[in-house]
Amino acid sequence: MYDPEIVKALNQKWKSNSAADKQRIGEEGNAVYEGFIQAIDKGPDSPEAQVCVEAWRRHMAHFCEPNDEQCLGLADHYNDDPRLKANFDKFDPRLAAFVREAVKVYVMKKRR
Repeated sequence: MYDPEIVKALNQKWKSNSAADKQRIGEEGNAVYEGFIQAIDKGPDSPEAQVCVEAWRRHMAHFCEPNDEQCLGLADHYNDDPRLKANFDKFDPRLAAFVREAVKVYVMKKRR
């Protein structure tokens, strides 16, 4: 399902972080997803949701530097992989779908 070389590189990058950095990165990610939850009722094209997408992209830099197509694929993956979807559902059952839609809006706006 996942390219073994990409997984290996991501794991190496993650392991190179100190325990304190891992804690900080985790908290940062939780804050990003909480921001998305706060924006759900405003819609995926709202300024609030789009700020969340930008924060999410910055957060992803801790793991990789995804291009627009990879961001779209990752957002789809959040919905299509039952393990990832279950993690998002712990925050809010609407979260994974909202992130996908907000990322689509973000990428489409950049392409205009």
